[in-house]
Amino acid sequence: MRSTHSRAAVLARARGPVTVESLHFAEPAAGEILLRMEACGLCHSDLFVAGLEKLPLAPLTLGHEGIGRVAAVGPGVAGWAPGDRAGITFLGTTCGACEWCAAGRERFCPKQTNFGYTLQGALGDYALAPASALVRVPEHLPAAGGAPLCCAGWTAYGALREAALSPGQSVALFGYGGLGHLALQIALHQGLRAAVCDPLEEKLALARAAGADTGAPRNVDAAIVFTAAPAAIPQAFRALRRNGTLILVGLAVASYELPLVDTVLKGITIRGSYLGSRDDLAAVFALAGQGILRPHVHTHALEEAPALLDLMRRGELSGRAVIAF
Repeated sequence: MRSTHSRAAVLARARGPVTVESLHFAEPAAGEILLRMEACGLCHSDLFVAGLEKLPLAPLTLGHEGIGRVAAVGPGVAGWAPGDRAGITFLGTTCGACEWCAAGRERFCPKQTNFGYTLQGALGDYALAPASALVRVPEHLPAAGGAPLCCAGWTAYGALREAALSPGQSVALFGYGGLGHLALQIALHQGLRAAVCDPLEEKLALARAAGADTGAPRNVDAAIVFTAAPAAIPQAFRALRRNGTLILVGLAVASYELPLVDTVLKGITIRGSYLGSRDDLAAVFALAGQGILRPHVHTHALEEAPALLDLMRRGELSGRAVIAF
């Protein structure tokens, strides 16, 4: 049996350090595919997983927004061949039988698995994945620019769709990082009036250059919180007009005290948004193919991943850091 050597960014234990380790992969088992990775973005969800008190799987290879080429297919795999281009997202396998799967909302399946959490992730030279969990990636997309679309772009698009806004309406985006800068591009393309809030002036300068208003937002139709900083939620709530919608995306274990009087009397809607539909992901790839959606990426070597995660934890990364293999 052939063994494939790989390097990967590994979390050995809950709340432990992320280190680059050597791994070996055997031939893929039935229903599996071995991918030779081209690129993988770093996501704040990687930090969220690394900070959990307990892990469902350890040691754990992080990463869930990757693009690679099929290196080998396991027995029983149909529709994939060596050389095909595939994407890994946070969403792994689903049951396919529950009410959410039947309704095309499989991202809410209670039996789902997730790359870089309950499945080994994509932040390595190679990744082993269930064939059913992979997505097709257009050939024309550059790997480094396309990888963030598998999570950041997909999530940003899904959050804006959840807001259900029409051209001419207003949206405030809280957090101008990997998701926020893509959400701004999508919002402007949709004809929305967009404001961006971020504590770092250098990020606000980038947002202004991209077409956003960076003054304190007031009376907006929707506010989307991409950051995991809990302090952003009350700011976003206060920015809403009557009948406005608050969309929460950033993951944090902190609690938020809901202003009940204003929520009720102003008719505020509060929604959580997680990834998007499969059609949303296809739309994101299409926007990128048309040159409308352009991730702002910085490419790095795998060895830089631990330090980059520390920068992300401090909120000091602009755009998306992508590991290129």
